[in-house]
Amino acid sequence: FISNLTIQRQYFPTEEDQTGAAKALLRLQDTYNLDANTISTGNLPGVMHKSQMTVEDCYELGKIAYSDADYYHTELWMAQALKQLDEGEESTIDKVTVLDYLSYSIYQQGEIKRALDYTLRLLELDPEHQRAKGNVKYFEFQLEKQKTAGENAQKKEERGKRDTTEKKKKSKKSFSLIPERKKYEMLCRGEGIRMTPRRQSQLFCRYHDNNRNPRFVLAPVKQQDEWDRPYIVRYLDIISDAEIEKIKQLAKPRLRRATISNPITGVLETASYRISKSAWLTADEDPVIERINERIEDITGLEMDTAEELQVANYGVGGQYEPHFDFGRKDEPDAFKELGTGNRIATWLFYMSDVTAGGATVFPDVGAAVWPKKGTAVFWYNLFASGEGDYSTRHAACPVLVGNKWVSNKWIHERGQEWRRPCGVNETE
Repeated sequence: FISNLTIQRQYFPTEEDQTGAAKALLRLQDTYNLDANTISTGNLPGVMHKSQMTVEDCYELGKIAYSDADYYHTELWMAQALKQLDEGEESTIDKVTVLDYLSYSIYQQGEIKRALDYTLRLLELDPEHQRAKGNVKYFEFQLEKQKTAGENAQKKEERGKRDTTEKKKKSKKSFSLIPERKKYEMLCRGEGIRMTPRRQSQLFCRYHDNNRNPRFVLAPVKQQDEWDRPYIVRYLDIISDAEIEKIKQLAKPRLRRATISNPITGVLETASYRISKSAWLTADEDPVIERINERIEDITGLEMDTAEELQVANYGVGGQYEPHFDFGRKDEPDAFKELGTGNRIATWLFYMSDVTAGGATVFPDVGAAVWPKKGTAVFWYNLFASGEGDYSTRHAACPVLVGNKWVSNKWIHERGQEWRRPCGVNETE
């Protein structure tokens, strides 16, 4: 048994894995406005077999938040652990330990009265708890000090006024004035999508043969407008299940944590705002990859010889890529210098799995959201015909809430292209 454990140990989750999983849950909690009880009970969209988180799970999640001085999430998860203990769940974690973390995290958020209440409850369970005794005296002193100075009432009044004013401001605030982070999270939840019925009526479905390309004369592809500005189209039934499985089979052994290029140093590095694993597949590795590259070229009319290799990405639960541009901006003149193929003119993105909940591709600047659908692909131009970047194409991959998301993408470059705008699109800068 010990021998087997020793051999298999390299495959066990590490402390880094545990921390990463915990932070992913906290990220999902914020993005999708989920309360701790909803996550703990597994009451999430599309979940068929729910699994209750234990008191230990909730406690460990709170501890990881505490180690990052994230007292907001510490309170949420310690409160959930306490709730489950109060409901009679058996655990190796006792209420005294949970209450100690809970009262301190509440105090750190400035709520001294609530912190005192929880500390007094702790002392009822353990009258000799030295830290709690000292905290009670300190909290009572602070409350008396506030009361004497009249600060508590004044702050409450000011907070009430400020909240009322903020609510009025928020009610009048247009989508364009909302901070990008909030817009991104809203779109991930399916809120704030800015497509009026009039604009919606201008979107169409069609059969597309790319000016009677010989491959598509008898079997044109199904093309569907997703958005007007920037123009985003989706191609349906564009990659088969067999092709998807082959791509995944080729990619899995070489999947590594995805990296980003540091805009200052140009060095590839991991970042907290891009959580996924990726691999690159070349055309000469398998006929399937070559065939897919030819298909993208035939559909778009764009040259693939100067495009980047097919990138395969896997997003697990909590996997995301926060708002970013695919093209190099003016302040990044050397972004693709090593490739010698110019800027990224367009992006082609295959969806290789359905996602039970979450995982949308969103464009915060324009309020667009595109949802994953297995076997389809979306396409958009990153540059105008002038070569200037289209800043409205700033986009993000929303965190996966339930399920697993597989995508593959092709970044197409300027060099060697004969520029053609897609049918029915008027260019504006």
